[in-house]
Amino acid sequence: MNVRLTWAQPEDLVGHELRQAAQDGRDAREIEERWYAAGGAPAPDRAGASEPPASPRLRALAERLLDELALLEVPLAADEPTGLDEIVAACPHWPGPADVGRAVGRDRLHAAWLGRAAGCLLGKPVEKLPLEGIRALARATGDWPPTTWFTARGVPAELLAAHPWNRRSAPTSLAENIDGMPEDDDLNYPLLTLLLLQRHGRSFTTGDLARLWLDELPAGRTFTAERIAYGNLLAGVEPPETARRRNPFREWIGAQIRADVHGWTHPGDPAGAAAQAHRDAVLTHTGNGVYGAMFTAAALAVAAGGESDVHGALAAGLRVVPPHSRYARAVRLGIGTARTEGDFDTVVDRLHAAYGDTHHWVHVLPNAALLAAALTHADGDFTRSIGLAVSGGWDTDSNGATAGSLAGLLAGGPDALPEHWTAPLKNRLATSVPGFDRTGFDTLAALTHQEALRP
Repeated sequence: MNVRLTWAQPEDLVGHELRQAAQDGRDAREIEERWYAAGGAPAPDRAGASEPPASPRLRALAERLLDELALLEVPLAADEPTGLDEIVAACPHWPGPADVGRAVGRDRLHAAWLGRAAGCLLGKPVEKLPLEGIRALARATGDWPPTTWFTARGVPAELLAAHPWNRRSAPTSLAENIDGMPEDDDLNYPLLTLLLLQRHGRSFTTGDLARLWLDELPAGRTFTAERIAYGNLLAGVEPPETARRRNPFREWIGAQIRADVHGWTHPGDPAGAAAQAHRDAVLTHTGNGVYGAMFTAAALAVAAGGESDVHGALAAGLRVVPPHSRYARAVRLGIGTARTEGDFDTVVDRLHAAYGDTHHWVHVLPNAALLAAALTHADGDFTRSIGLAVSGGWDTDSNGATAGSLAGLLAGGPDALPEHWTAPLKNRLATSVPGFDRTGFDTLAALTHQEALRP
């Protein structure tokens, strides 16, 4: 029997690495010609694995080419460092020391957990769908942009046949099916971060995180860069090389979705949040992938401090990202487009024109631009924040989760969030992270508050 693992086969990774090489300016033309001349295929467009198995000869070639691609000079390396010291040196407006005595209350953290869950759950049934499919499904029920959960009720059968819901998520994430928060990696990783802080405190190392994953995170619950890094760990590769070895997903969105707890537990301290998120991110990511985690953590830290609006939070996030990096340009594009266009569909169309033909739907850059645009356009409104983030397509559940986290913090407490978003969650989430299955969001807020108070 042939087992086709997603995000793992060397013959599937080469196409993604060739695409990454084109994005970061490496000259891979000769390697690309050899790959296709030998019968190699492009990377799968939306799935994690191609259907036909590769021959032993082609797989061996794929492994050699991945190693050769890693040796090519990267022209953008000077503008996009990965080391923390180099990142700080590249940021002329790196934040100063933390405000003394700043604290975050349990209610604010409760709203952040609920917001992250609601935004994630909203995006789950339309994950992987093309933009035109998302728009058509929501418009068929008269709910565009989304102001409540997606539903199959009232949607014509021919439309559902043309744009089927996400197969794994629809049974637990459509309005008629929601019964608490189902398991999702966008919630698993914050739980793991909470567990990491409970065991090791703020002085944790990247090695501590790696050991925690091996102990507590099922390999089958990892995807893209996390799955590659996990496999590298099992092969004896040490961090941070785990992020670089045969890992074409190292600038995708994975580290960004792991950053929330780092921000929540550093109220008013964006620099501390970004540095802590960096130690987490370099297990699996480099460059722009790491910046996604740092940006998110810093923005959430400022929001957790309670003395800024969404625009100030986004500005704080940009201060911890090298200004000449592609990530910073993506965020600035998202913010600038949202400020100049009154219609958010037009904003999304412009972002898809900029990134849709060149970047995978899970890459961090298009998603960063969309997230920044949605939060800017929503101007702090919770429903619009998650609805607009999901309406733009790409990684819908991840963008909805991060938008909900920030908007929840800014709302200030669970009672400030619309009940139609929070009631179906039933104060419980499902997870395979040991010790947290069916835990309530109020309990998670209390546990997170303890870590926020720890020196």
